[in-house]
Amino acid sequence: MSLILWLVALWCCCAPSLLLLERAVEQPAHGVEQQCVKNMSCMRWGAAGGSHLFQDGDIVIGGLFNLHHQPAARDDDFTLQPHNKPFLPLQYIYAMLFAVEEINHSRTLLPGVKLGYHIFDDCAIPSLSLKSTFSLIGGDKGSSLVPLIIGSATTQSSKIVSRLLASLFVPMISYLASCPCLSDRLQYPNFFRTIPSDVYQARAFAHLAIHFNWSWVGAVIENNAYGQMALKEEIQGAEVCLAFVATLERENIGRDARRAALAIQASTARVILVFSWYTLVRELFLQLDKLNVTDRLFLASEAWSTSGNLLQSLVTRKVAGGVLGVAIRSAPVPGFEHFLRSLNPSHRPHDGFLHEFWEKEFGCSPSTNASSNEYPADKKASLPPCSGTESLEEVQNLFTDTSQLRVTYNVYVAVYAVAHALHSLLSCSTGESSSGQNISVLQHLKSVNFTTPQGELFYFQGADVPAKYDLVNWQKTPDGSFKLVQIGRVDGFDLHLNESAIQWNTGSNQVPISECSANCPPGTRKTIRKGKPTCCFDCVPCAEGEISNKSGSLHCDQCPLEFWSNVERTTCVPRQLDFLSFNETLGFTLTAAAVVGTTVTAAVFVVFLWHRHTPVVRANNSELSFLLLVSLKLCFLCSLVFIGRPSVWSCRFQQAAFGISFVLCVSCLQMKTIVVLAAFRSARPGAEALMKWFGPSQQRGSVCFFSCIQIIICIIWLSLSPPVPQPDLDIPGLKVTLKCNMSSVVGFSLVLGYIGLLGCISLLLAFLARKLPDNFNEAKLITFSMLIFCAVWVAFVPAYISSPGKYAVAVEIFAILASSYGLLLCIFAPKCFIILLRPEKNTKKHLMAR
Repeated sequence: MSLILWLVALWCCCAPSLLLLERAVEQPAHGVEQQCVKNMSCMRWGAAGGSHLFQDGDIVIGGLFNLHHQPAARDDDFTLQPHNKPFLPLQYIYAMLFAVEEINHSRTLLPGVKLGYHIFDDCAIPSLSLKSTFSLIGGDKGSSLVPLIIGSATTQSSKIVSRLLASLFVPMISYLASCPCLSDRLQYPNFFRTIPSDVYQARAFAHLAIHFNWSWVGAVIENNAYGQMALKEEIQGAEVCLAFVATLERENIGRDARRAALAIQASTARVILVFSWYTLVRELFLQLDKLNVTDRLFLASEAWSTSGNLLQSLVTRKVAGGVLGVAIRSAPVPGFEHFLRSLNPSHRPHDGFLHEFWEKEFGCSPSTNASSNEYPADKKASLPPCSGTESLEEVQNLFTDTSQLRVTYNVYVAVYAVAHALHSLLSCSTGESSSGQNISVLQHLKSVNFTTPQGELFYFQGADVPAKYDLVNWQKTPDGSFKLVQIGRVDGFDLHLNESAIQWNTGSNQVPISECSANCPPGTRKTIRKGKPTCCFDCVPCAEGEISNKSGSLHCDQCPLEFWSNVERTTCVPRQLDFLSFNETLGFTLTAAAVVGTTVTAAVFVVFLWHRHTPVVRANNSELSFLLLVSLKLCFLCSLVFIGRPSVWSCRFQQAAFGISFVLCVSCLQMKTIVVLAAFRSARPGAEALMKWFGPSQQRGSVCFFSCIQIIICIIWLSLSPPVPQPDLDIPGLKVTLKCNMSSVVGFSLVLGYIGLLGCISLLLAFLARKLPDNFNEAKLITFSMLIFCAVWVAFVPAYISSPGKYAVAVEIFAILASSYGLLLCIFAPKCFIILLRPEKNTKKHLMAR
């Protein structure tokens, strides 16, 4: 075995090929040289191959901790000793020892079985992690083989060790390696951890940003898998955009921190996510202090959110007030503080870790012989012997502080997970080989499910545990220093937050605003700026008939047909009914025109009645002339029915009155033209009997017949599908026209078509009679009047169809009035001129002359 270990040590320094394949964590540019120097430094500081602690038992659990490590962000000259304040990692080690002692004293968990431990300090160096693993699985120094290892703390070491142990079916439980890549069961089937994957941490930040409407966030990330994963998850949040992304590399931290600080200063983002190791964050804050950037709110990843070094830094107080951070869930461990303060090298003579700590804390060398070969002679000679009165009872440092046990609690729970898996295995074990036992431990660890001594349900989901974090806030104390205050927690995808407990960097209760564009107010919608992220947008007012009743709407909602948007476009209001009324200008004008036409028609009727015995009136059948005047008067009056609020009866009456009045009018003109033609035809030899068919009674009968056809059409139409008053909701606008809706277009078309048919026949007959003696007949007058009539109603159809709302009604009224005025003026104006102004022409002699 010693030969194997010697070969492994040689391989670690001279063959870094395996480490080069592991790219999850960045290695320095001079990685091979630095790795070997670290190995030598770690070996020189502790025992050869790294410090270790062993206690035998029926089952021995392995442990890998990074008690000694080089700080990540400083200029290494490879001459400094490893970090000399290993308080927290040492606390993790004793959390494992404390959990083992609790389990060994338990009467229900592993009764009759004594757990032991074999713990190595791998100095956070992957090569030493691998070497220590060989020692554990090979039974170094006569110790028992371990069925399981708790560790390692880093992702890189965990990946290497897990791949080595996978072939032996030896499971490992990490308490700090949080890379999502380790969740891959195909590559790491034997890996477990008691810290959540960083995927959940990044999602917690995204949810936090969405909760506070921080849509414009800057990002400073470490240039490795840890930081890139955070960037990926942040982008996945549809409501959060990245204003900039600055990367930090450990070997170029001075230059990178300066560049990131300048990016923060230049950006409009007021919230900055920093996903990096705390030593890199410290350099960033130094650069921000030089630039006097003090108005940004920082979101801290768990790697630095609880860093005591940053909390106590004077520079941090200037630039990083009100930090919001995600931290590993803390939980109390009853009795653990008493256990730590009762530690003493005199009670643990073989505990090299405790001896080293004692020397650093009290500046003296414990007077035991057990550690005489554990440390360099020059180191021991420089320290005076301890008096024996030293105690940890009054010591206050990170090692004795148990107020917030985070990673420590992860180690504690990991030991209990191992114990429950072993308990399940031993309860059904029938004696298996070593490899078979390892397989069984692995299988039972996958299905472990228990309640911790703190009353928390624990189980694995693949390699991971359910995501649980604390949300912490850096708050100023009266003396100006920072304290860590828990202001919420994250359970899976649920965010529980006490906003009233947050102390913002602005010094007020107002949540900081960080957005590329101000949120769109109600009544507008977002429109993305071309070439910009989705969080940069313009606000466009909603179109008419659309509303948005909340801020930040992506689109406007269409109002129902019965409603319309208000002026602000924030709510739908009932549409106002509108119709052609007598009070408005258009309605009043049309009413006046109808009244004037009716009055003029009545005046002509009186003139004709007064001069009914004169030749002009008696010519061409005075009875038809009087009937034509009555029908024209009805045409003028029926236009008034179209004005005013439509009702059921007005809708029915207006169309019937219009159709019948015009048919009566056109029928009279048609009969007058036929009589003229018949009269001149009967003057020819052999045609005397023709006038018998067009006597007064026949004329009246014909007019009545033609009118009755229209009456029948109207009765059938109005009985089956009459027009009904209905709002014209298809026309946009707050005001909606209440009009008579033509339920049956066929009925309305038949009414108009029949009028058009009679008009065309009258025009044709009048055109044929145009060359008859001018002074005797009115064929030319009828021709002109029918030309006007037909032109008006031909133009009416497209105008009526294209006119919106009440203007369609106005078009129909205008057509009625225009055609009525055309008939009145063309036929009766010349006759009234002769009767009133040229009475000398109103003689039979003049009319008979050619």
